[in-house]
Amino acid sequence: MAGRHPLSRVPPPSLIVSHHREIQGLLLDQKEMVAMHAAIKQELVAADLELRKLSATAREIREERESQVKELYDKSLKLETEVRAIEALNSEHTQVIGDIQKLTESKIQLAAQLKVLDTELSDLSRVKIDASQVPVIQADVDKMKQELLKGRAAVEYEKKTREANLELSQAMDMKMNSLQRDIDMLRAELANTEKRARAAAAASNPDPGYMGNYGSRGMAYEGGPYSVQYSMHQGQLTADSTSSSLYGRPPGSHGPFDAQQLHVRKG
Repeated sequence: MAGRHPLSRVPPPSLIVSHHREIQGLLLDQKEMVAMHAAIKQELVAADLELRKLSATAREIREERESQVKELYDKSLKLETEVRAIEALNSEHTQVIGDIQKLTESKIQLAAQLKVLDTELSDLSRVKIDASQVPVIQADVDKMKQELLKGRAAVEYEKKTREANLELSQAMDMKMNSLQRDIDMLRAELANTEKRARAAAAASNPDPGYMGNYGSRGMAYEGGPYSVQYSMHQGQLTADSTSSSLYGRPPGSHGPFDAQQLHVRKG
């Protein structure tokens, strides 16, 4: 038997059983790892799908917010234009008040002339005058009567103008209050829209740098040059105020800027 390789020893059965158990345990661990890997992969796919949905929702919210802000901004510009028109009307109002004062002074002068005319007529009835002077005096009397009629017409026109101006002043007061309420409501609505948009953007994208840029851009609508500045005193519109011109318009007319044209659509 010399020169032959000795036969390898067969491991004992207990060792074989132990190795078999270890192999079985490793196989079970491998199966669990494969199952866990598949579950994690499914969770990743679901998370990716949910992230895409959240991104789409955030984009829709951002677009809706921009649309709302643009609409509110347009309304604010429209209200500002109407406020400026009312300010121009107030300037015309002041000019008309001056014209009314001049007309009142003319009325006083006509009343004084009428008193003088009455005195002269009384004197003429008591004094005997030459027949040749009668036509001249009669012409003067007729002329004074015409001036008297004009004065009465002017007084009547002033009376009707004052009534029309009082109605327009009341309508302007009501419209000014309505415009102020609309402006306050728009500011409150714009602030609420900014808060909702920021909250939605924060929930969809937690990046702090993105939120800083997004928020600063929204603030431009709230405190920028397009905010409505309105501080007109209501006391400037008196009962004698008017916006109608005294030249070329019938009594009671409110002119091209009628009170009914001050209607503002509430959004």
